[in-house]
Amino acid sequence: MDSVKTTIDIPESDLAEALKHTGARTKRDAVVTAIAEFNRKRRLEKLAGRLGTFENVMTAAELVRLRRDGHRD
Repeated sequence: MDSVKTTIDIPESDLAEALKHTGARTKRDAVVTAIAEFNRKRRLEKLAGRLGTFENVMTAAELVRLRRDGHRD
């Protein structure tokens, strides 16, 4: 993995919250995790924008019922 060393000012409260939410043990790991999660969400948003919306999507309960009743389509 390529990396770049940089110095940035991050508000202490935001970094503390990132540490808490990510469960990271170090500040670096918290920042790396937060950036990766941000990028993942943006990629998913772009994908959702390309796919559009779906109508008549099966609910989880309907899927469970179909599987229980032996339908394997």
